[in-house]
Amino acid sequence: MTKTVGITALIPPELIYACHWQPFDVNNIVPTSHTSPRSKLCAWTAVWRDMILDGGMYLDSLVVVAGGDCHNALVDGQKVAMSGKPTHYFFYPFDRDPEYMESQLLHLTEFLGGIKETGMFKQVWDLKQKGKALDRLRVEDRVRASDVFSALISFSDLQGDPVAFEKCLDNILRTNVEYSSRVALIGVPPIYPDFHEVAESLGLHIVYDELPYEFIRLGGGDLRSIARSYRDYSFSGPIETRIKVIKRELDKRNVDGVIHYTQFACHHTLEDEIFREYLDYPILTVQGDLPRPTPEQIVLRLEAFSEMLEVST
Repeated sequence: MTKTVGITALIPPELIYACHWQPFDVNNIVPTSHTSPRSKLCAWTAVWRDMILDGGMYLDSLVVVAGGDCHNALVDGQKVAMSGKPTHYFFYPFDRDPEYMESQLLHLTEFLGGIKETGMFKQVWDLKQKGKALDRLRVEDRVRASDVFSALISFSDLQGDPVAFEKCLDNILRTNVEYSSRVALIGVPPIYPDFHEVAESLGLHIVYDELPYEFIRLGGGDLRSIARSYRDYSFSGPIETRIKVIKRELDKRNVDGVIHYTQFACHHTLEDEIFREYLDYPILTVQGDLPRPTPEQIVLRLEAFSEMLEVST
C-alpha cells in the first residue's frame, strides 16, 4: 500500500512519486476546511497543523518546507513533529546554489526510502506540458480562469493520482470567455475557495496566477536537472528575481491590472509596497484571514476595481 507524505509547500512531486510515495499538499484542503485554529499567526499553516494533530488529516509522514516561501510552517511543522509524526525539513537555497539544492533533494529521497521508478520524471513532465497548454488557452480566452486555477494549484501533488489527474485536465471545458478586463493574481493564493468565481462574475478574467504557474514551469528528467530547475522557484528566493518573472508574464499576458492577495500574519504581506514601486499597473491589494466564502467587503472592492479598469481601458 502506497504511503502518503504531506507537503507544506512546493517540493518536486515527481521525486515523491519516483520514491513510490503519494504526495498530499496540506494547503489544498485549507480553503474548504471548517477548522477553527486554537492558536495562529497565519490560518494556512494553523489549519493544517490542527487537522493533523486532531486526526482530521491522516498522513504517514510530513515534509516541512522550512526554508522557502513560508516562514510560519517551521514552528507549526515542529509541533506536528513533536506529536510523533515522522517529519523531514526541506530548505530551498536563497542564493540559488545548485549543489545545495541537489543535496536537499538527495536528503529528501533518503527520507522517502530512495528512488525506485525514474519513469515518473517523464510522466510528470508530460503532465506539466498539458498544464502549460491549459494556461495558454486561458490567455487566449478559451477556458475559464477558475477552472485553470483549480487545475494548476493541484500540480503540487497531482491530486495523489497522476492518471486520474490527467483525465481531469482533459475534461476541462473549452469555451469562449467574456470579460471586461484582464488581470493577474500575484501573492499567495486566496484562502477564499470562491475567489476566482467571484472575480469572473464581476468581469475580471484572471489570466495569471503567480504561484500555481510556478508549479508547472519547473521540472526535469533526472535528479540533477530537477535540482537546477527547482532552485529557480521564485517564491523561495530573492524578490528581485520574482519581480522579473512577474513582469515578463504580465507583459506576455497583456493584463490591465494586478490583484495582490496577502494573507494576514504572512511575511509576504510586507512585499506589497515593493510591488507597488516596481510594477507599473493599477494594483488592488486584498487581505484574507480565515477560510470562508469571499467576504462582501472584498467583493465590493473587486467590483470597484473592475469598474475602474473598465473606464481606464
